[in-house]
Amino acid sequence: MTKKTIMLVCSAGMSTSLLVTKMQKAAEERGMEADIFAVSASDADNNLEAKDVNVLLLGPQVRFMKAQFEQKLAPKGIPFDVINMSDYGMMNGEKVLDQAIALMGN
Repeated sequence: MTKKTIMLVCSAGMSTSLLVTKMQKAAEERGMEADIFAVSASDADNNLEAKDVNVLLLGPQVRFMKAQFEQKLAPKGIPFDVINMSDYGMMNGEKVLDQAIALMGN
């Protein structure tokens, strides 16, 4: 499997950084090469331009921006969804990684 780039978007990029760490650990345990990172909603556009993002996950606290991201991502063909609130709250890196993998279709 080629290296996958998973971008998480939240309001400030802070709380999500712990989730990123847990997702990276889960990816390593599976032998999956992944670039997983979190950005604030205001930095999302810059990162979408700079990186070849395979999937984008919105933190539950910015789910109100879903329609906005849908317009940005549809032309690029980047799948995205809102992170399950309970998985986010429990900082369940494995389940959120599973969600990203399912969205990518592999």
